[in-house]
Order: sequence, then structure tokens, then C-alpha cells
Amino acid sequence: MVTALLAIIVGLVLLLWSADRFVEGAASTARHFSVPPLLIGMVIVGFGTSAPEMVVSALAASQGNPGLALGNAYGSNITNIALVLGLTALISPIAVQSQALRRELPILLGVTLLAAWQLRDGVVTTLEAWILLLSFALLMAWTIWQGMQKQSDNLGTEIEQELDIRAMPLGRAVVWLVVGMLLLVISSRILVWGAIEIATDLGVSDLLIGLTIVAIGTSLPELASSLIATRRGEHDIALGNVIGSNLFNTLAVVGIAGAIHPVAAGPEVLTRDILVMSVLTISLFFIGRRAGGPGRINRLEGLLLLSVYIVYTTYLVMTAFAPALTAGG
Repeated sequence: MVTALLAIIVGLVLLLWSADRFVEGAASTARHFSVPPLLIGMVIVGFGTSAPEMVVSALAASQGNPGLALGNAYGSNITNIALVLGLTALISPIAVQSQALRRELPILLGVTLLAAWQLRDGVVTTLEAWILLLSFALLMAWTIWQGMQKQSDNLGTEIEQELDIRAMPLGRAVVWLVVGMLLLVISSRILVWGAIEIATDLGVSDLLIGLTIVAIGTSLPELASSLIATRRGEHDIALGNVIGSNLFNTLAVVGIAGAIHPVAAGPEVLTRDILVMSVLTISLFFIGRRAGGPGRINRLEGLLLLSVYIVYTTYLVMTAFAPALTAGG
């Protein structure tokens, strides 16, 4: 148990550090090749912040633990909206000004409903996984086309400012890109091993570990970058991190895991986890596209989101350990 816990801690720390280096290296490399800032923000940074979930879920599925992969993806989505945006908005209200992000909100809602529909029979089949990956490819093509357009957008402006702050020579950027990717794989292997061992020792499902410990850990890059962006007044980056990450998680992360091995899920995933994720996504959709001007997540809404996360996580832990507590009593 102690070794597995240390593996989780070491794996998470190394995962977060390598993900940050990967994002910095990829974004700076793209900047040197004159890739538009909006495209960097919507695609490259999106890939980077979701890289931990992708690698962890792919490894989990390949090792015969699809529940960990599914829990990681959907748990990260819930964590991103409820914890990351909730805590960020509680500290400083988030204004939604980017038209690009407002266009992505209906897509995120549609993708979430697709995930719910696929799990109606309790399994993401190989065919359904490839549908997710095809949808992801089409979304990326559309996003790249949008990013290549010579149009002014608040997100692109904020990304450009951020790139200026974190500028680095091309050689160093390429080194961080390669080192970050290699360490992502290594740290993910350590994390997955530790998570599986903890689940086995505690007698809980790998789905629960994915929904809680692993989901929180792999969502820490979004939390850190969102808090930093909000402090600098870059609200669209804070929201863009979450929208982009949730799109990648639902389509690419689950798609990759399901393409490796069909992902079976108990009925509680649909009636509990997908339901919570869908309600949070619907609320984000209406907040972000609020009539009468730019959307805004105020402190009260941030508190409500954070409360949902606390109640949801508490419920998960209590239901997981209720049988053991009952038996002990």
C-alpha cells in the first residue's frame, strides 16, 4: 500500500511537471513556425493539457483496466467544470468574451449527449470508440480551419500575450517538447500501476479511483493554468482550458481507450457520473451563452459549482466504503 501510494504521488508530480514542459515546448515551437496564436490556444494547448488523460487512459485500457480509463475521462470533465471553474470563479469572476469559445460550447454539449447515448447499453464498443475518434478528427479539422482565419478574437490575443511572456529559443522548445512527451509516458505508467494497486488493496473499483484520485491529479494542469490566467485577467484562457480539455477527454481519451479495448461500465456510470457531467455541461452552456452580452461565471455560480463537486466526491467515497463500514459495524 505504501509503495503504491508513493507511486501515485511521484507519478502525479512527474506527470504535472512533464505536461507543463510539453505544453511550453509545443506552443513555443509552433510560435517559431508562425502558427496563429488562436490555433495554438485551441489545438496545441488543448492537446497538451489533455495529454495526461490520454496517456493514462491508453495505458489503463491496454492493461485491461478500462474502468480506470473511463473514470479518468469523465471524472476529469466533472473536476474541470465543478472544481477548476468553480474555484477559479470564486477567486475572481470569469468573463466569457471569446466568440471562438462561445461557438465551442454547443459542440461540447452535443459531445456530452453523445457520450450519454453511447453508454445507454453499458459499454463503449470498438465501433463507438472509432465514431468518437472520427468526430474528434472532424472537430480538429474545423478548429484548425477556424484558427487559420485572420480574425480578431479575445482568446487569440490572450494566448499571444502569454506566448510573449514565456518565449524561448527554438532549440530549447524542441528539447522540452521531446522530454515532456517521454516523461509523460513514464510518469503515466507509474501512476496507473499505483492506482491499480490502491484499488486492489482497498477493495474498490478502478472506476472509483479514476473518478477521484486520478481525475483530480490529471486535472491539476487545468487548475493551475486557469488560476494563473485569471490572476492576469486572461479569463478566456481559463475557460478555454476547460472546454478544450473536456472535448478532448470525451472524444479522444474515451475513443483511444475504447479502440484499444471495449469499455464496459456499470449502470451507475450513466445514472450518476454521466448525469452529473451532463448537468454541469448544460449549466456551463447557458452561463457561457447568457443573453444580453458576454457570459460570466460570477462568485455565487462558482460557489455552486464547487459545492456540486464536494457533494459528488463525498457521495462517491461514502458509497464506495459503505459496505466495509457496515460489515465492520
